[in-house]
Amino acid sequence: MNFSITVNGIKKTVEADPETPVLWVLRDNLRLTGTKYGCGVASCGACTVHINGEPTRSCQVPIEDAEGASITTIEGARGRVAQSVQQAWEELSVVQCGYCQSGQIMSAISLLSRNPRPDEADINDYMWGNACRCATYQRIRAAVQRASEILES
Repeated sequence: MNFSITVNGIKKTVEADPETPVLWVLRDNLRLTGTKYGCGVASCGACTVHINGEPTRSCQVPIEDAEGASITTIEGARGRVAQSVQQAWEELSVVQCGYCQSGQIMSAISLLSRNPRPDEADINDYMWGNACRCATYQRIRAAVQRASEILES
């Protein structure tokens, strides 16, 4: 079947089985491989994208449920908040292996879009569920705080 979605601001028509997770449509059909497969059960956050502005685990959303949706992937993350998060990630050398980072960044962008001055508890609560195999959680928290400072300046 054909489904219409807007990905990173561009309207797309994709052919897929209705039950195909958005993750696989992004990676296999559209070749947007920044969004990663982690656990397949929405527990790790590696596949986080924004669907209609909400951070969403794309491994659990069938493409039929995303019909007509606006999807933003790591490749399409733009704007002041996204730039501040990316700058902070670079400044603090957050990435170790990098596998989880697109999901971490997409979650951080969502958090700072909703709460530009989160405290440590806010960051821990919002970022909970984004697993990092390399355990760079301190650097991730510090980068979210740094991105907040960048936004404030």
